Amino acid sequence: MKSFSYIIQDPAGVHARPAAALVLEAKKFSSQLQIESNNKKADLKGILGLMALGIKIGMKITVTATGEDEATAIKAMEVCIKEKL
Repeated sequence: MKSFSYIIQDPAGVHARPAAALVLEAKKFSSQLQIESNNKKADLKGILGLMALGIKIGMKITVTATGEDEATAIKAMEVCIKEKL
C-alpha cells in the first residue's frame, strides 16, 4: 500500500472538471485507489463518490493505492492532483 497527502489549493476545491480528470487518470491503473477527506472515503475511480466528499480549498486529502501497480499509480495520481488542484 502506498499513499500521499495533499492540501487542496484550488479556490473552487474539487469541482467537476478536476474530478473528471482524476477519475480518468485513476482508471488507467489496476490498483484500488481511494481518496479520504474529513474521515470520509471514496473510490477514486468513481466521480459521484469523489464529488460527494465535498472537498474545499484548504482541506487535506489522502490518496491510497493498493495493488500490483500501486507505486506507479500513486506517483501518477500525485502529479495529476498537484497539477489540477
